[in-house]
Amino acid sequence: MKPILIGGIGNVLLGDDGVGPYVVRLLESRYDFGDSVEIVDLGTPALDLLHRIAGRQAVILVDCVASEDDPPGSVVLYRKEDILRTAPTPRLDPHSPALSECLLTAEMFGTTPKNILLVGVVGESLEPGCELSPAVGDAVETAIEAIILELKFLECDVEQKTDTSEDGVWWIQTRLRCLRANLSVEGSGGRSDFPLDLLGWSAFVS
Repeated sequence: MKPILIGGIGNVLLGDDGVGPYVVRLLESRYDFGDSVEIVDLGTPALDLLHRIAGRQAVILVDCVASEDDPPGSVVLYRKEDILRTAPTPRLDPHSPALSECLLTAEMFGTTPKNILLVGVVGESLEPGCELSPAVGDAVETAIEAIILELKFLECDVEQKTDTSEDGVWWIQTRLRCLRANLSVEGSGGRSDFPLDLLGWSAFVS
């Protein structure tokens, strides 16, 4: 049987849309689930998402969503029935139809996972940059807690690592290297014309 899939959906270069990959990489850095769980940064999938979810017992996805009823930073949980009935609207068009269409296709072929949970984090900003808005950043721990609770419900072994780090969150490490290199100031190898604002790094470089 295929392992439980935990997938982060989103573009890490578009502000809050990167919350899905951010959450799953933090989760991976903190917990060990053995061979029963596969953790994947899915990026901005289209219908190729079907290949990822088909035939699994359970799938947990994390994505930035839009909501007219909930403020930015709210964590909203959607089950398979919710997604098929009234699919939540993700914040970025490239992956907006993917989940609901893939589930419908999987239903037709009889390969849909028995348990599906979408952990939706209501976004605030999709401006270019690697930074989450304060509201969405504060919601990260709540999203992680929701995933851990679901895994325990699925009777999956959850073991917290004693040595944790954020090494798996590559864009954080890139930003820190940018800071250390001090790319925006004068000096050997420095470039004063480097477009730091494009990636949201200018605030981290003196």
